[in-house]
Amino acid sequence: MASDEERAALLVAGIARSLNERLVSLTADITSVLYAEIPDLRADRQLFDLLGASVEGNLDTIFHTLQHNIAPEDLDAPAAAMEYARRLAQHGVPVNALVRAYRLGQTNLLGLVFDELRAASVQPELSVPVLERIITVMSVYIDRVSQQVVAVYERERERWLAHRSSVRAVRVQEILAGNALPDAGAALGYVLQQSHLAAIFWSSDSDSGEMLARIESAAHDFANYVGGVTEPLFVAADRVTGWVWIPLGSRAHPERAQGEMCDFLERRHPGLVVALGAAAAGIDGFRQSHGQAQRARAVAIAAGQNAPAVTAYDEPGVSTVALLVEDLVATRAWVRGVLRGLAADNENSARLRETVRVYLAHNLSNVAAGKELDLHHNSVKYRVKRAAEVRGKDFTGDRLAVELALLVCQWLGPAVLTSD
Repeated sequence: MASDEERAALLVAGIARSLNERLVSLTADITSVLYAEIPDLRADRQLFDLLGASVEGNLDTIFHTLQHNIAPEDLDAPAAAMEYARRLAQHGVPVNALVRAYRLGQTNLLGLVFDELRAASVQPELSVPVLERIITVMSVYIDRVSQQVVAVYERERERWLAHRSSVRAVRVQEILAGNALPDAGAALGYVLQQSHLAAIFWSSDSDSGEMLARIESAAHDFANYVGGVTEPLFVAADRVTGWVWIPLGSRAHPERAQGEMCDFLERRHPGLVVALGAAAAGIDGFRQSHGQAQRARAVAIAAGQNAPAVTAYDEPGVSTVALLVEDLVATRAWVRGVLRGLAADNENSARLRETVRVYLAHNLSNVAAGKELDLHHNSVKYRVKRAAEVRGKDFTGDRLAVELALLVCQWLGPAVLTSD
């Protein structure tokens, strides 16, 4: 007959196994709580995905430690947790936000453990040993790992501050904040009284130690391609992101179209992504174009794999969609409410959405829509009728909402669609 200690160990393993089976959903829930409760973690939307990877890595380690009775004193922080700490340091996020994230995550995880314990109907005499084992493992692990990530944070913060161009970064931040000194342009070696095209370059590959150098090189290459009259101004935002201002002199537009820029980037610098503002003049234009590039970047990040290599703020639809990505959860719910069955993420629905989008853009003309889509007008008519059936209503009563929802789907794709 098994001893109480052996029975308790089996119960601990069962609880850990049950929680690990829900790893994806638990990760999403805890990540959302941390993002909502700790404002400093919202420094950059791109960091949200890395936060999720960090949470998932920590949960997975804790669950396996409990399930296989591993000593928590021997464990190290997951790679994603280490990288997240480095990235927070690069963005200047206070270290106490990182520590609080671990404490808040532990509190939420403990609540899940209590739920599992109640559901398992554990005998009263085993409740204390089971809880003691779980709480001990969690506490030792969190204490050990939080010390490790804080140490990584502090080393990275020192390295980052030591290696970045501090004078240039400070001057740029002063300009963006509206506090530029009269000689700001001279300090930067960049002419402010001209037309600027702001760009943000980044990569999802955080493994390469040479990534920032690669991004800066690509920024110079890209600037020359689109018609920069002198060398661009480059400032590192973090180890995989660069802020760039391309000097256009007196020109109001770059020399290349968005499609040409995409082809160039994919051919010469695969793996890098760019968001562009609209060209604007003077010191106000320096700030304005950068702000637009930030909003275009938010659209590209929300779109994920659906985003092109270059997302330009002045491309039709981008500025509108940029207003809706701040609250992607609400936008997703709204799109699904407007389009209903048409919001399904499959080829047939995508074909119907595109037909309706072109049909509405041509003021309900089957003939004009057919010419753009290379379809017979009767085929357009059939698809529009079928789309209305899938949606459950026609498109004339709330046409503006439908057109906007279709625009959001066109740019964000799976991020706002319903999985089959």
